[in-house]
Amino acid sequence: MTDFIPAAVGVLHPGAMGMSLVAALTSVGHRVYWCDVGRSAATRTRANDAGAIATASIAELAAASDIVISVCPPDAALSVAQQVADVGFAGIYLDANAIAPRSSSLIAERFGDCYVDGGIVGPPAILPDTTRLYLSGERATELDRLFAGSPLETVALAEGGTAASALKMCYAAWTKGDSALLLSVRALAARHGVGAALESEWQRSQPGLLNRAERVAVAVAPKAWRFSGEMREIADTYEQGGLPRGFHDAAAEFYAELATFKNQQGVSLADLLDHLSRG
Repeated sequence: MTDFIPAAVGVLHPGAMGMSLVAALTSVGHRVYWCDVGRSAATRTRANDAGAIATASIAELAAASDIVISVCPPDAALSVAQQVADVGFAGIYLDANAIAPRSSSLIAERFGDCYVDGGIVGPPAILPDTTRLYLSGERATELDRLFAGSPLETVALAEGGTAASALKMCYAAWTKGDSALLLSVRALAARHGVGAALESEWQRSQPGLLNRAERVAVAVAPKAWRFSGEMREIADTYEQGGLPRGFHDAAAEFYAELATFKNQQGVSLADLLDHLSRG
């Protein structure tokens, strides 16, 4: 059923990534709904610009949709799924959040054969060839062409089950875990008074790390509050795989320390280190 194209898609609760999915769906002719309760004026403007149709409740969104896609912070994934299940939604439910396979399995229990596991790799899907939505589960192939012709590429995994979430966790374990480690090393050196000495040594033996730390600080600081929950999901994935979970538990704590920079633009590495030095 690779040619299945739904008449209507509901997207819950879209931030930057979710709004890019909304725009991708509307760009290829799908009717897209979202729930605007409690959302900011800026978010409403972005949704309107993307062509989304506002609904007053999850029940209203679910009633209008053939497919519901959840794109929210990892900590909220189970709660959002429960709210959709509670209103009796009978269509396909796609969880596209950064969650552990075990969390995905818990959500699957609420939707049975109508559940599709998803994992997004890449930035918000604005430009082609940058972002992929991995899909797994019995009905994954039905959604494989959902975004055909849009900037978002879909990939149905033959492994099935919760493979999409597992892949996302493995990918983010490195990309976001690596960023946490790099920034925490800079903070550690600053606390021990050897920041300048470390910079000098890196200039000699690890060229590029200094500039990378600056870039990572600017990119990560406004979003670190979301990464904390994702790190805990990755830690759970390690544990489920019989491997030590400690590094990503620590990364979760580290990102939680940066929550003060939520949605702030222009945060520098110096700002970040100054904040961490007060701990």
